[in-house]
Parts: sequence; structure tokens; C-alpha cells
Amino acid sequence: MPDDRRVETRGGAVTFRVLGAGRGAPLVYFHSYYERSAWSPFLDLLARSFSVYAPCHPGVPGSTGIETLDDLLDLTLAYDELLGALGLERAHLVGHSFGGMAAAEIAAVFPGRARSLTLVSPLGLWRDDAPSADILILPADELAAVLWRDPASGVAREWAAASGDQEDIAAQVESLQRRSSMAKFVWPIPDKGLHRRLHRIAAPTLLVWGETDRANPVVYAEEWQRRIKGAALRLLPGGHMILHETPEAVARAVVELARP
Repeated sequence: MPDDRRVETRGGAVTFRVLGAGRGAPLVYFHSYYERSAWSPFLDLLARSFSVYAPCHPGVPGSTGIETLDDLLDLTLAYDELLGALGLERAHLVGHSFGGMAAAEIAAVFPGRARSLTLVSPLGLWRDDAPSADILILPADELAAVLWRDPASGVAREWAAASGDQEDIAAQVESLQRRSSMAKFVWPIPDKGLHRRLHRIAAPTLLVWGETDRANPVVYAEEWQRRIKGAALRLLPGGHMILHETPEAVARAVVELARP
């Protein structure tokens, strides 16, 4: 079982729940808002090669202080402060979906923090000709079809079951909390300005995308690659939740980038 602790920043105004396991060079993982647990098989695989730190975003159960954060920049500053509190001057950064957006912001605003950067279908860019799915408003039955390559697969069914029955009030409250937290930092994407900062990223960067990603179309992979100098792109069989559909392949890609 991973270590589970709370780390305070800003004099206790923001508290992060941070899970950790493994040995080796430090790696910080930033999760998507659609993961159903704070620790996944993907992180177990990474913990074979790295000391993995997995903070929960403010607004997700276990982390507090989202009401004190103004915007995405403020969240980026808070994560920089968290890395300092953890004693991590530089680390490999990995992020999925919104977590990819957060990792990219950290690597752009604080280039010295990232030893390498792996972005798994990150949000943060926008094209009018290929809009990303508005996953914040989709009902649960439609959401699964957008997130997963095969909503009937075992891992997708487990994810759906973990969200709780529609009559489970606690599960519904947590879902609303996650969506409202994501909305505060993500939408509207065109106004966040990330595209103007990506040129600042100096770390070796890998983009990982599912070939059938319906939430964040593959055309965005090409857009990210164009904007980050020297970024590599790996297309793998899967959808937006590729990190959970084929965790072994994504973990291998992370290790290959970190240890060329």
C-alpha cells in the first residue's frame, strides 16, 4: 500500500493529500479528474523504477483549500510550493488529461522543476475546427462512451461501478465536487493562455495519446507537438483513458523517456 499523508502549504490554507511509493528518482503524477481512486495500477508500475508522488488536486477529497485559489496560475504556484515542501527540487512530471495540463503549466512556468515531462492526452489547447468533448456536462452513461475505447471492457466496467449507483448520494456529491473543481481551473480553455507558454518548456517531453481518443481528438497531439520544441509523440491503441486501458505500455514509455 502507498504511503498516505497530508502536506500543508501557505500556512495551512492549502493542504494536499499525497500518496507515495517506490524507490529511485522522484516522479510526480498529476491525475485526471475522472480517476476513481488516488492510486492506480499504472502508479504501481512506475513505482518499480521511481519514487512516485501522487498529489490529489485541491477540491478532490483529501485535499483542501480550493476556495483560496484564484485560477490556474494560482494552482500552478501552489504545486510549486508543494514540490518545495516535499523537498523535490527537480522531478520527472507525468500528467493525464487535466493533470497533463497542470504538469505542462508547471514545466512552462518553472522550467527547472521538470527533469522530463510526459503528457497523456493533456487538456489546455483549443481548436474551433475540432472541439474537445465537454466532459463536464455529460451524463454518466454518455461519459463512459467518450472516455473509453470500449465501454464494455473490464476496466471500464470497474470504473463505472466505482462511481457508485445513481442512488448513492455520497458518490454523487463527490462527482459534483470533482467536476466543479475541474471547471474552476479548466473552462473556458481558450482563455487560459497555455499556448503562449508552452515554448518555455525545456525538459525532454513525450506526448502519449490513444488512437481512438473521443474526448480529446488526436489532432491535439499534433498541436502540442508543434508547440513544444523537440516533443516526441507516441500513439497507442486506446481511448482517452489509455493510461488505465494499457498501463504497461504507457509506463514503459515514461521509463524510456526518463532513462534514454
